[in-house]
Amino acid sequence: MPSRSRPMTALGAAVVVLGLAAGARGLAQSDTPELQLQRARTFYGNGQYLEALPIFGELAQAEAEAVRVPATLGVLQSALRVARFDLARSAAVSLRRERPGDPEVRAYFGDAMWASGLFAEADTAYREAFAIDVGNARAHNGLARVLSARVRHQDALDHALTAIRLAPQESDFHHTVGTIYHRLGRYADAAAAYERFMRLLPKGEQDERAIWTKSTITQLRAFGDDVPNQFIAGGDQVHVVPFRLVNEKVVVTARINGGPDLDFVVDTGAELATLSRRTAERQGVTPIAFTVSAGVGEVGLRGLQIGRLDTLEFGGLKVRNVPCIIKSPALLDLPTPERESLSPLALGLSMAVDYQRRTITLAKRLPADPEPADETMPLWLSRLATVRGTVGDGQPRSFVVDTGGQVISISTDTARALPIDPGMRKIALKVYGASGWDREAYLLPGVDLAFNDIRFNRLSVVVLNLRAPSILLGYDLGGIVGHQFLSRYHVSFDLDRAELRLRKTAPPL
Repeated sequence: MPSRSRPMTALGAAVVVLGLAAGARGLAQSDTPELQLQRARTFYGNGQYLEALPIFGELAQAEAEAVRVPATLGVLQSALRVARFDLARSAAVSLRRERPGDPEVRAYFGDAMWASGLFAEADTAYREAFAIDVGNARAHNGLARVLSARVRHQDALDHALTAIRLAPQESDFHHTVGTIYHRLGRYADAAAAYERFMRLLPKGEQDERAIWTKSTITQLRAFGDDVPNQFIAGGDQVHVVPFRLVNEKVVVTARINGGPDLDFVVDTGAELATLSRRTAERQGVTPIAFTVSAGVGEVGLRGLQIGRLDTLEFGGLKVRNVPCIIKSPALLDLPTPERESLSPLALGLSMAVDYQRRTITLAKRLPADPEPADETMPLWLSRLATVRGTVGDGQPRSFVVDTGGQVISISTDTARALPIDPGMRKIALKVYGASGWDREAYLLPGVDLAFNDIRFNRLSVVVLNLRAPSILLGYDLGGIVGHQFLSRYHVSFDLDRAELRLRKTAPPL
């Protein structure tokens, strides 16, 4: 299972393939490299990626270019399938060195950079591939992913449909189309695209990737002709909503299905509104499908229910047909019960959080900032809102910007890549996340972080196991920035410009 595999540190392609070769010793010595390559391709074509990976790894050391190059591509492809992100990245670097002018190699390099959470590098690679060959299907698919993450969904759809026209049997391209339709609120079209994606998987509905997809299709079909996230009041206006800080979380008052006022955490670290099971039962929110979620905690990938809010009202806004997650079955070992949350970003709203005045400004298009930002960073909305940061000596990583979180954290994989002083003490922590207790969490002192010109020198950061969220997101998550970072600023999530703007303010009142 991919969720149990651990990514290898990128120490260079030679070290990576040597490590894989140890798993391929069962190959018959009489087989020619060409037969071994065919065997690995057969495994891959049948969806047996873990079996294909070590064979490709051994052949990637071959002297003959005719074997080495396709085997290195096989390492890259197989590693992406089993969420070995660092391994895919190392193979991509080797492959690009072998074939620098090949547009398909450039596009695959983009896929590996995307999976590493290096979205800007992926964007560059896809554009390079497109410039060499405007008819390269993988480049079109990559540009579709980039444009969608930059909240340019219609432009993204044009590229995604072109990719399918050029390569109709490539399952991943249909998934990209489904994702874009999903974000556009065209649920029937999204469901049809996801169904085509499943039909093209090597194992069909038995493929692990089909598990989440089937539940998503059920959810989408349940909406029928209803328009999801439909604004029926206040959608074209600017709203200023007061909030309270509760345990360093932004909390607003909202109502669902015309019921009483409830406290909701404003959580940009979540894709959908969430309800506890008790609240869902009291407000008549019934489940329509099951889904897979992931968060910090030992549960990792977690089965939950999907429901629909007839109405969601907060701050002068009223939205109809809002998809939501029902946290059922509930986790029983948490120190506090699971809370309700909502994300304005998931509703297509930009938002600005003023921690000093404790107000949130919500609008489809934010009004002009009265003062210039101190920092402006590209915002990538690839399921979650992320920005680029650097760790240690400048290693780039993607960080989720999480108004529902508290601390600045990095992943265990990011921490392993740092040159840590052997005498440095790691302080064990008891951290609870959306998937329970993270038994591996610890406090790591002396870490350098930077976000553009914002620098933290010798900072103590929380190290969390983010493997499960990374698998579900499809890219390596480097860390999370929450209240400890955000509360220093007036924070604008501008979807129209795909920017995160930070303006330094006085500490919260």
